[in-house]
Order: sequence, then structure tokens, then C-alpha cells
Amino acid sequence: MRTVGDRIRHALSFEILGLLLVTPLGALAFHMPFHEMGIVTLVSATVATGWNFVYNYLFDLVLRRVSGTTEKRGMVRVLHAILFELGLLAVLLPFIAWYLGLTIWQAFVMDIAFAIFYMLYAYVFNWAYDRIFPLPEWSARPAE
Repeated sequence: MRTVGDRIRHALSFEILGLLLVTPLGALAFHMPFHEMGIVTLVSATVATGWNFVYNYLFDLVLRRVSGTTEKRGMVRVLHAILFELGLLAVLLPFIAWYLGLTIWQAFVMDIAFAIFYMLYAYVFNWAYDRIFPLPEWSARPAE
């Protein structure tokens, strides 16, 4: 299992690298000024981090009350992911539309693009991180 220090390094490197990638890509893709996209991505990352903490805490409270455990399997994991993204969308959509002067539909398209980017980015980042910083307990398993 990863240490607290390793988890902090992981979280910070994920967010910093993500912002360094998504800000210029978003500015180019949506024809927005770099500084405006930078504010949107920074606020979005900050809100997503806070929402992640609050959402997971509340989800686990409800899950434990309903099922007696916080273990997530199968469809519960799917529900968990969908509700997380819907909650984040509900918070970020009005901000993105307001700050960039977009319609709700334009902000929705932008938010979906960010979500798709971050899903792909998270997969690649976590794969690379696990190879750069492997845990000793993995040495007994064959490489994937």
C-alpha cells in the first residue's frame, strides 16, 4: 500500500501535470485565451479535488447505511463514478458558462471534453506512475 507521502506526490503531480496539459489544449481546442482557460482549469481542478473529498465521504456514509459496508463492487462502482461526474458537472457548468461567457450548452460540451480528457489522462498517468514508482509488493507478480 502507498504511504501518505507517496499519495501526496501522486496527487500533486497528477494535478500539476494535468493543468499543464489541459490548459493549452483547452485554449487551442475551444479558441479561448490561454489565461482565461487557465483560470477555468485551475478552478475546476480545485473544485474537483474538494468535491472528491466531500462526495466520497458522503457516498460511503450512505452506502454503509444502505448495505452495511463501504465496499464497492460492480454496479455500485459504476453508480459511484456517474454520480461523482454529475455532481461535478452541476457545480462547474454554471461557473464555466459565466466566466467564459458561454451558453450552458457550450459549457456542457467543454465540460464533457474535459471529463473525457481526464479519464484518458488518469489512465495513462496512473499506469506511468505505477511503473516509475512501483511498490515492493508488486515484485512477486509477473509484469503486465
